[in-house]
Amino acid sequence: MSDVLPLTKYHQIYLVLHEQLQEGRFADGMPAEVVLAQQFGVGRVTVRRALEQLVSEGLIVRVAGRGTWPTPGQGLRPTGPLGQAVQTRPTRLTGLMENIVSVSRHTTVKVLEWRTIDASAAIAEALQIPLGAKVKKAVRMRSSQEGPLSYITTYTPEALVAGFGRRELAVKPILQLLEEAGVELGRAQQTVSARQADAVVASELGVAIGTALLAVRRLVFDINDKPVQWLHGLYRPDRYEYQMEVSQVGSIDARISVREQQSP
Repeated sequence: MSDVLPLTKYHQIYLVLHEQLQEGRFADGMPAEVVLAQQFGVGRVTVRRALEQLVSEGLIVRVAGRGTWPTPGQGLRPTGPLGQAVQTRPTRLTGLMENIVSVSRHTTVKVLEWRTIDASAAIAEALQIPLGAKVKKAVRMRSSQEGPLSYITTYTPEALVAGFGRRELAVKPILQLLEEAGVELGRAQQTVSARQADAVVASELGVAIGTALLAVRRLVFDINDKPVQWLHGLYRPDRYEYQMEVSQVGSIDARISVREQQSP
């Protein structure tokens, strides 16, 4: 299990909520203090301190007796609160696609969620679709022989994935299913950074809340440069590697690999 970063509890909670605000998670309002306290396993005073820091930075607005909401304009920011180097680069999808399929053969997938949702402002902006348009949300956990290694959330326009469901998602990557459905994939734009595990992700990946994870956001386009998938991937760095090779002329080859189980 990865070591927890040497941060106070309230600051760990602040970092997790900061990242979730950037993802547009709380468009309808944030959970109450008591709910957040239960999620993080801390007292309300600790949660309140984290929320006060978000208020002081202008990220949320709190109204006594009514609730807490993100301030306008949150979401889709290229940097995270941890201060890591963030890379946003176009990637050659052909090589990456082959690598994703190769990795999938040596791992197993558990489909945690597969449902239709209305596109939030962040999702609509990323996929270039109207606000409230129907989108398929998939949440999957991928595991190797050593155990859980990734927690992946994807958003895809509903019309593109109408022909398959949970059974197909459990055996093939979504990009492969899209290709088989006739979507001609073009390029991908990626952001690679780090993020701390929240309560849900920590439980699924078998790590402590606040553990540092490799975070990959990938926006995939078809050959007409229309977005077809938005992916948020969280990976255990002790079981997963992400490599990039950049040539002098600007081409980029991205590769992912699962760390092999060590013999005793």
